[in-house]
Amino acid sequence: MPLNPQVQGFLQSLAAAGAPAFHSLQPPQCRQAINGLMRMMPPSSAVLAQVRDTHIAGPAGEIGLRIYTPVGAGPFPILMYFHGGGFVIGDLDTFDTLCRETCAGAGVVVVSVDYRLAPEHPFPAAPNDCLAATRWAAAHAAEINGDATRIGVSGDSAGGNLAAVTALRLRDEGGPALKAQLLIYPVADADPDRYPSMTENAEGYLLSRADMNWFVGHYLKDPAALASSQLRPIIAASHAGLPPALVITAEFDPLRDEGNAYAAKLAAAGVAVEHRCYDGAIHGFYTFFGALSLGREAVDQGIGWLKRTLVA
Repeated sequence: MPLNPQVQGFLQSLAAAGAPAFHSLQPPQCRQAINGLMRMMPPSSAVLAQVRDTHIAGPAGEIGLRIYTPVGAGPFPILMYFHGGGFVIGDLDTFDTLCRETCAGAGVVVVSVDYRLAPEHPFPAAPNDCLAATRWAAAHAAEINGDATRIGVSGDSAGGNLAAVTALRLRDEGGPALKAQLLIYPVADADPDRYPSMTENAEGYLLSRADMNWFVGHYLKDPAALASSQLRPIIAASHAGLPPALVITAEFDPLRDEGNAYAAKLAAAGVAVEHRCYDGAIHGFYTFFGALSLGREAVDQGIGWLKRTLVA
């Protein structure tokens, strides 16, 4: 399929504005750039009961959380949200609009996790923080008007990796049990040479292969980690017994093929999987739902799936 015309216009507007490539910047400047881009998106009009920031004890200091509570009596299902950004950029503010939309649309408490970022905190800091935050939410469900028997994990890009890894670790390391995993164009592997989309979509679609090399280079400091499913969830010895998954990928995304492969891997292991690769879409389109109709469609798909899988 050709690039969606609206998406093409979006890319042209970024180019006209002189938006730099991620890999051309230092991490602090790259963080400023992504937050500047997100401030250009329309704000969410979702009505929520409460949004509050808090901190919890983590494996190496405090972890920041932002907790979104929908209108209603509760207790509500709990959806952990791990933001994207290549393990290097992004924070609670970057993805605030998406969390608000998901909270109100699905009727779930969203717990957004401000996990530690590379290069200051390379692998395995991020997955350790996400695991700790999920266990905290389960243990303190009553305090956040949540239901500890209905917990899901979610994330986009690097956050999709962290959601998949957290699901694997909770299965293998004593729970709590999950009811759902929402994986949005996830980083499922760290071997770009295995996937044609890394070459087909190497340049020109917001996220480039050079960007991915830059992100992984900051995140991965010990090559021995390449043998770990906590870095590469697709190489886990087994994917059986994992919670139902919705996997969303994009046609013009370097990560397309590894996300598609992970969906197939889950399905082959007997996991209930719903998977859609959005024709004409680019990496990040889900997050840009306020500007892109394809993104709005995907967010609505995610919300509908959460209602059926986590809320019902």
